Amino acid sequence: MPILSLPDPTRAAIVAGLRHRLARLEGLPDARERGLSLGLEALDAHLPEGGLAFAALHEIAPAEDADLPAAFGFLATLLARMPGNAPLLLVLSARKLARCGRPHGHGLASLGLDPARLILVETANETEALWATEEAVRARGPAAVAAALSGKLGLKASQRLLHAARDARVPLFLLRAAGESVATAATRWRIGAAPAPRDRFGALTGWRWLVALERCRNGRPGEWVVEFDHVTHRFGLAAAMAGASLARCGAAENKGR
Repeated sequence: MPILSLPDPTRAAIVAGLRHRLARLEGLPDARERGLSLGLEALDAHLPEGGLAFAALHEIAPAEDADLPAAFGFLATLLARMPGNAPLLLVLSARKLARCGRPHGHGLASLGLDPARLILVETANETEALWATEEAVRARGPAAVAAALSGKLGLKASQRLLHAARDARVPLFLLRAAGESVATAATRWRIGAAPAPRDRFGALTGWRWLVALERCRNGRPGEWVVEFDHVTHRFGLAAAMAGASLARCGAAENKGR
């Protein structure tokens, strides 16, 4: 009996198959369940399976200390993209965002996040915040858990959080301070504030951030200037930056000075 010859698989198919097998070995859910699209092809193309992994830990930090509100805003937009109606849980220590104010319903809504869906847990200190974060993930009730944790997060603690997220198959977003990092993070985002677009009356039409994907397991790092429309609740590339890298744009700007 002749042996049927199958067409050679493409490189993309091979890579996709390997990623799928690796995910199963690591205890991650099926690839069809893992990708949380950001709704912007330029960013999604850098992420494995075209989106953020669900059963994983994702780190978000400001580029500088003054960019903390921008980093929090980016975090809120990610939470807002979570499908379904299950609650979203945010853990804050009493002093983490004190200098920036407290989360406000109107502000969250402008970032696409329904305040009625968000459960806010405020703790007295970082130790309680870390404990509350892990317990929230292991509860398996929320669609996603986010926490603002400052200070050094040891390898053992970060591994416990990662295993909790994998077991519960939910994404865990950690808002960190500038210069900090989490060893077990699947993605690491650095967010900086950029001058926001305005309408002809001078009113803000959205937010603009300098978004750097510094680390992406099974994906590719990248940098973009991203706009967020507070009416459509969608990401977009800043018009002047679309199709151009930050490095090229920065060089052109310096040359013109």
